[in-house]
Amino acid sequence: MSDNTREFLRHIVATVAYRASKAIGDAPPNFADFKIGKSTKTPIQILSHMGDLYDWALSQLRGEETWKESETLQWNGEVERFFSALESVDKYLSSDSEIHTPIERLFQGPIADSLTHIGQIAMLRRLADSPVKAENYFKASVEIGRVGKDQDPPIYEFY
Repeated sequence: MSDNTREFLRHIVATVAYRASKAIGDAPPNFADFKIGKSTKTPIQILSHMGDLYDWALSQLRGEETWKESETLQWNGEVERFFSALESVDKYLSSDSEIHTPIERLFQGPIADSLTHIGQIAMLRRLADSPVKAENYFKASVEIGRVGKDQDPPIYEFY
């Protein structure tokens, strides 16, 4: 796999981090359990699933594909877990380690799914009267490798 392909995958992961930070950052304390219907998932359940998606993506990259549905943590714990999983994927992609899965499938599976869920969380924010500020994402400061919680400057703020 070319270095350009790895860099593009890393840019995608950084984009996911940026978009997720916008959707979940500065959410009000009661947002985690916001529900719009009996059969809908709460934001914390969606975020937990997103962490599972990136754990799964890492297992695919390593050639040890494993799906595990994790027990849902408190909101801040899920935030930590999600960004930690993104960091692990980015770290793997930045290494010389072999990629053991077709990158197209990696994108069409866990990555695309996570982007859908980020949109769901953003929509739930609006429905919870806490909308995400609009932005021109073409001009967003997405940087390869800037995927973790402790980046400087931070990519998100949480309660």
